[in-house]
Amino acid sequence: MDIKFAKFAVFTNAAVPFSLILWDAFHHRLGTNPQEFVLRTTGTLTLVFLLLTLAVTPLRKLLGLPWMVQFRRMLGLYAFFYGCLHLLSYTWFDKWFNLRAIAEDTLKRPFIFLGVLAFVLMIPLAVTSTNKMVKRLGGQRWNRLHKLAYLAPIAGVLHYYLLVKADTRLPLAFAAALVVLLAYRVLNKFFPAFTQRKPKRAAA
Repeated sequence: MDIKFAKFAVFTNAAVPFSLILWDAFHHRLGTNPQEFVLRTTGTLTLVFLLLTLAVTPLRKLLGLPWMVQFRRMLGLYAFFYGCLHLLSYTWFDKWFNLRAIAEDTLKRPFIFLGVLAFVLMIPLAVTSTNKMVKRLGGQRWNRLHKLAYLAPIAGVLHYYLLVKADTRLPLAFAAALVVLLAYRVLNKFFPAFTQRKPKRAAA
């Protein structure tokens, strides 16, 4: 397996949505409400990459592909990148960088509070994602800190569900995927025999 090529492919494909947004914005193809389109799209992409980050460990163990762990950091940073774009879209298009209005909105509306909480939880994950920070914090402290990776998507899914008023199918789909990924981790901790790939028997 060519890990460098695989990482390049993941990196390139993860950047495609952002490139398409820029392309459509340049050609005025973002629909009748471009601001709303960008806001919703970047929020959805943030959740997608948060869940993909959580999916790396189950896939790595179930498929017996240890090299997949090298994708986790990249996917997590892409989740933070799209989260930054989502927050920027909100502060720019909705509030025009009015910090007082943003603070009042955050305290007044629960779904805004949850969205901001999800982003805040991602900040330490992104800051400590480098090898130098892992060494500086130490393995155990780093692992404890990165348990926030479970809380951020929970807050993000709740944010999305409360935001949607009519059709809740997509946020519920995200919630179902998140439950499966978190349930795997509970099983792996208490019943590891159910989540570990059985080694193949050697030929006689």
